[in-house]
Amino acid sequence: MNARLVGGFCVLLAAALILGSFFASDTLAQESSESPPAAPIVNDEGGAVRISGSVSYTAPYFTIGVAQPLVILEDQAGFVDRNEHFLMPVESQTIGQITTDFFTSPFEYSLALPIEPQGSYRDVDNDSSEDQGVQVFAIAYWDNTFGDPFLEERDLYGGGWSTAYASTRISDEIETEREIVGGIFLVYAPDDQQGFPSGFGEDGLLFTDDDPIVILPEGYTIVNLDAEPFSFDRSRNPVVDLIEPEGIALVDYSEQSYPEAFNSLVDLLKKEYAFTEYKGIDWEAKRTEFLPRFEAAAEDEDSRDYQRALRDFSWSIPDGHVSGPFIREDFQQDIAGGLGIAIRETEEGPVIVNFVTEGSPAEEAGIELGTEIVAIDGVPIADAISNAVAHSAPFSTDHFKRLQQMRYAVRFPIETEVELTWIDAVGEEVTETMKVISEYDSFSFSSFARGTTGFEIPVAYELLEADEYGENDYGYVKIDSFSDNSVLTVQLWERMIRTLNRYAVSGLIIDMRQNGGGSGFLADQMAAYFFHEPHVLGNAGYYDEDRGGFYFNPDGEDRYYLPAEDLRYDGEVAVIVGPFCLSACEFFSYDMTINDRAHIVVQ
Repeated sequence: MNARLVGGFCVLLAAALILGSFFASDTLAQESSESPPAAPIVNDEGGAVRISGSVSYTAPYFTIGVAQPLVILEDQAGFVDRNEHFLMPVESQTIGQITTDFFTSPFEYSLALPIEPQGSYRDVDNDSSEDQGVQVFAIAYWDNTFGDPFLEERDLYGGGWSTAYASTRISDEIETEREIVGGIFLVYAPDDQQGFPSGFGEDGLLFTDDDPIVILPEGYTIVNLDAEPFSFDRSRNPVVDLIEPEGIALVDYSEQSYPEAFNSLVDLLKKEYAFTEYKGIDWEAKRTEFLPRFEAAAEDEDSRDYQRALRDFSWSIPDGHVSGPFIREDFQQDIAGGLGIAIRETEEGPVIVNFVTEGSPAEEAGIELGTEIVAIDGVPIADAISNAVAHSAPFSTDHFKRLQQMRYAVRFPIETEVELTWIDAVGEEVTETMKVISEYDSFSFSSFARGTTGFEIPVAYELLEADEYGENDYGYVKIDSFSDNSVLTVQLWERMIRTLNRYAVSGLIIDMRQNGGGSGFLADQMAAYFFHEPHVLGNAGYYDEDRGGFYFNPDGEDRYYLPAEDLRYDGEVAVIVGPFCLSACEFFSYDMTINDRAHIVVQ
């Protein structure tokens, strides 16, 4: 081959390659500069001006303590950024109206949209250029407790985005935990030049680089993430219902027979009850013990026997957070009669009388305060107590169970006769048969709720008198519950803190002896008023079907969120607790042991 020809051919080939490269790059540039397609709009009425919908809930504790339920526009910038500490700006929180009874499910809401919302703009069109972007919202239910009507860090449990009772649906898969995988977004575009995903892309995640993009019209657009591709709705008055996650919803066995429902419950508890090993529970043994009662109730079509079987099954589980049906007629029958005494077991062993009803059979027989009881109907008193069935069951501790059994050990059917044995004033053992009468005084005396009326406010405080030198002044506060009106509870609590600081009160006594619990989160946050540094308090675990066991999210730690500095108290603190300090009351008491912040006094 001629060298010049070869050289000329190479020059021509190089020129062709250069020209080809030029035209190819020009074509690619034209393709890459093409705008994404416009979003296909349905119901184009100019965009939403008002959103309404319903919120259904089955979770039994959904309404407890709630005083200011809210349905709001929830700024989703936290999810877009995957920032679990994102705090929705106050100005972004458009609050709707709850238009029906919140305490009856489902309740309805209506949310009027602002002409221009004040949420956080995020550029989500993946075009490598910086655009103003869009505001992305979910419609979400929240419970406001602290401060003004808007949500702050404590109301938001530290920030992030909703995982329940929102217009969006959260993944329950391990690999995509907390990812939004369905439901409804409300998106606001400031002009008609902003892009938004029309699908999840190959990775199945939203707001990532592989999302297909469309251009939104100016204003509000409802984006349905459950459609494939997403649908874009511009209705003027769209209806958006909020979603109760399956993991929170009440498990419903109502379509099953009594035995089927019981077996389903035992199967669930075998998998998901957290303390099976710790409490030494044999679920199959319980199935064997109780299933015949459910089968008999089904055969007899006896709903009351079914309730009794379920109640007794729940009583057999040593956990105060478990509850079954409360059968009032059984309770009233079992406590109606007494002999006029209440008893208490001493540390040394003897059981003594600590209350005598005036004019009762016991008083007429010569029994008085401090009398030692030996036996009931010939059964040693210690065994009689152990055999007693308390309707306040079940119990988490043997100590609390024993205290309650003492109340019921001296209750009997009215008009029956009971043989009581005791030690008289001269040390002689006496046995006498007494007729049971209708009396409640002795039963009421032994109640841990003695002295309460049911009309107590959740936080009641007073300043105690100082000594003659004006020193050693203390405050006293009784916290009756962490399940009462949460807003009222916090307002009273903060009013007390301000009073203590205003008068430079040197110490505070916190009485928790009749606090049966409630919201653990509220208890933790009320303890935070005594600290100046945030503290990690623990980590809650939950059963995960995919993992086949319990999972503790390392990013899901419970912690204090400190109140304003002028709402913190630095004086000495003593916390009084007793057997009836339960659940959230125990949370608060534990919190106050951090850094030895308080003296814990047990009565």
